[in-house]
Amino acid sequence: PRSTLFPYTTLFRSDKSGKIWFGTGRGIYIHNPSIDTDRVGPLFKRFSDNESLTNNQHLKLVNITSMLEDRDGNIWFVSPYWTANKGEGIIRYDRKSLINFTPDSTYSFRSIIKRKNGDLLFLSPINGVYSYDGKTFSNLTENIGIKNDTLISIIEDKNGNLWFGHISDNIKNGGDGGLWRYDGKSLKLFTTKDGLHHNHVMCMITDKEGNIWFGTRNTGLCRYDGQTFTNY
Repeated sequence: PRSTLFPYTTLFRSDKSGKIWFGTGRGIYIHNPSIDTDRVGPLFKRFSDNESLTNNQHLKLVNITSMLEDRDGNIWFVSPYWTANKGEGIIRYDRKSLINFTPDSTYSFRSIIKRKNGDLLFLSPINGVYSYDGKTFSNLTENIGIKNDTLISIIEDKNGNLWFGHISDNIKNGGDGGLWRYDGKSLKLFTTKDGLHHNHVMCMITDKEGNIWFGTRNTGLCRYDGQTFTNY
């Protein structure tokens, strides 16, 4: 956006009504393409300025790195630990009020995904993977058997496999990160030895053909077609 309100925009997502939500270093802003124009008023409206919003916990909603709308229309937000912000846990907006959850006293979360069965998965770089079934949170890390202190990204593929991207501290040669695939029973690790562009996997997405695209450190982009990695 050309507005100076967005110096640190990290994410945007459209909800079912067509509104576009922006997570920034100064909070969340909303753009409604159907009514927000230069002639009518501001292009982007600050979410926390909504007078009908109940925010009894005084949540700031800054540096949001992932947001998701569930099947009931609730919108979920997460933010990780930053130098000036320890994170605000998992936040749910039910179209009226905000409430945050901190399972196992965990405040730092990086990603949210919705599984095919409707459950939500929340990824914490500190305490691993949490599942929410609509009522309770449960930590799946021990059952999966994955290390939880370097996780940064997650996705579910068309076959129901879960993929986890790791941080790599050794930027020069890929370090000891990598990409884990969990099929519900066992884990398989993919690294640069298998064709992955870099072992620091920051983000991932599936396309309509079922391929998985991975964004890695130092602008490394690669695609996995179920058999091999292709680097771009």
